[in-house]
Amino acid sequence: ANLTVQQKPQIVDEEFDLLIQRALSELPAEYVKNLDNVAITYADEPTAEQLKRNHVRPDQLLLGLYEGVPQTSRYAASYNGVLPDKITIFKNPIREVTHDDESFFAQIKRTTWHEIAHHYGLGHDRIHVLERRKK
Repeated sequence: ANLTVQQKPQIVDEEFDLLIQRALSELPAEYVKNLDNVAITYADEPTAEQLKRNHVRPDQLLLGLYEGVPQTSRYAASYNGVLPDKITIFKNPIREVTHDDESFFAQIKRTTWHEIAHHYGLGHDRIHVLERRKK
């Protein structure tokens, strides 16, 4: 018997970028308009260095990543940063955990919000409390 593996449809970068822009437009305006010096970008996969630096185990997926100085830490006298913070949304891991276009977009939106929350200084525990409250 010939078995074929069902491949999830590929999404081109331009479409993925539009989905991220749509997710941003659907988030509460106060979260988006108060972003301070943040570049939001995307990549197919996290790099080996990103996985290592964030202690991601081989059995885990990294859907998004915030790299920078949270707003809550910017008021310290020692902070004089000019480089933008960076939020990266990872296309292939999100595709891997979703089963259709609707869940794919919902996960992009959830991941984008999650990484923006890190920019505002929220840790994972607080983010998970807020996510549970939203449901």
